[in-house]
Amino acid sequence: MDTRYIRYARRRARGAVRPAAIAIVAVVAVLAAASWFLIIKPHQDLVESDAGGHPSTPVTAARAAPPPPVNVAAMSLNQLLAEARKAVNEQRLLAPAGNNAFEFYLKVLEKQPGNQVAADALRETFPVGASLAEQAINQRDFSDAQRQIDLLAKADPANYTLTILRSKLDAQRKLQDREQQLASDKEKQSQLAAQKAVADKAEADRAAAEAQQKALAEQQQRAAQTRVAQQQAEPSARQSQAAGATAASEGTASAATHGPVLVRNVNPRYPVGAVRSNQEGWVELTFTVTAEGNVDDVKVLDAEPRHVFDRAAVEAVTRWKYQPATQDGTPVPSQDKRRIVFKLN
Repeated sequence: MDTRYIRYARRRARGAVRPAAIAIVAVVAVLAAASWFLIIKPHQDLVESDAGGHPSTPVTAARAAPPPPVNVAAMSLNQLLAEARKAVNEQRLLAPAGNNAFEFYLKVLEKQPGNQVAADALRETFPVGASLAEQAINQRDFSDAQRQIDLLAKADPANYTLTILRSKLDAQRKLQDREQQLASDKEKQSQLAAQKAVADKAEADRAAAEAQQKALAEQQQRAAQTRVAQQQAEPSARQSQAAGATAASEGTASAATHGPVLVRNVNPRYPVGAVRSNQEGWVELTFTVTAEGNVDDVKVLDAEPRHVFDRAAVEAVTRWKYQPATQDGTPVPSQDKRRIVFKLN
């Protein structure tokens, strides 16, 4: 075989393959560029921004989200994809609600379930979306975190990351509930302690007031008893002097006959109720002095006011001691009558 023909055939075959290879390379390059600008670059910018990096184009940190498009349901596939790309570029991947890339891509898949651009975009941006949902959980924005997890679940229901996010959301909610319960319990304990302190102070003040009132009443009662004793001692002394004078004047024969003489006077107890109500009065009594000098058969003749000082007067007189009356030198029973006066300062 002629070798020149073989070499010519090979050169011809190489020349036919070269344009096809160039066309394939050109198509791959165009697809790669489109993927870079539409998916990969926005995704990298979002990751860098989330990690604290600085994108090449400065972005204002406090930039407000644009209002959501009107009548999203009526938008075409191209319009939805354009809004989704715009949301990715503006780092609105999962938020705000109703105006984020995930919702636009999901709308695309609702209209065209097999749309490869939306499916690829959701798959590529899923890790970043999961990171954003985790940030919402850490910030304890539980309602928005739940919404973002639901969006992620619509994009990839079987992704195991969703289980981790849901577990973390549940744990953070329980932790917040425990913290709130502890704070509530602490506040209740503080309130109970304050109430107990107030009640203890009130009880201490009441006890002090009662003790002061009781001491004052006892002091007034002692003063009243002292005055009654002084008043009772004066008539007894006068009676004793009169009896002595009579005995001296009658001589030796009459000295053997005399009336009862009080030798021990017991002060009456001033009733506590009368002290507290600032009452004064008197009780007139009649009684028998026995041959032994004791007091017996005490009766109340009159009193003012009635039934206030009666018992105290009777108890005091019953304890009095007399030198009994004598008749021709022999002790005999006798009658006596006294008025017991009760008077405060």
